[in-house]
Amino acid sequence: MSKFEEKVGKYIDHVKDKLGMEPDVDLLRKVTKGCGPSIYNRDAETVAVKDDAEMATVKNNFVIKKLGVADNADTDARIQKVADMYAEKSRTKNRAVMYYLLTKEFGKESVYDS
Repeated sequence: MSKFEEKVGKYIDHVKDKLGMEPDVDLLRKVTKGCGPSIYNRDAETVAVKDDAEMATVKNNFVIKKLGVADNADTDARIQKVADMYAEKSRTKNRAVMYYLLTKEFGKESVYDS
């Protein structure tokens, strides 16, 4: 099994066990691939949801640029909703899982169609 597949397996288990959700494995795999080499770096692999600068990066680089979501109060509220839900259920917030949850929250699965 490749290191990438090990990471995807870890994230699938995380979504199931920590969040109690049945993941869309294909989408989670695509989101994980989109994270690039950051998934192999211990610090970059996770998101500090209590760090305003980190969440601004998530918002600007992922939600706005990658997903194409408009920058407005509703966007901020929905990002916070996902961050709060994830923080409540898991001590470790994996970047790929956070991005997966945001993709689902904004209904932007089509961004990964290709």
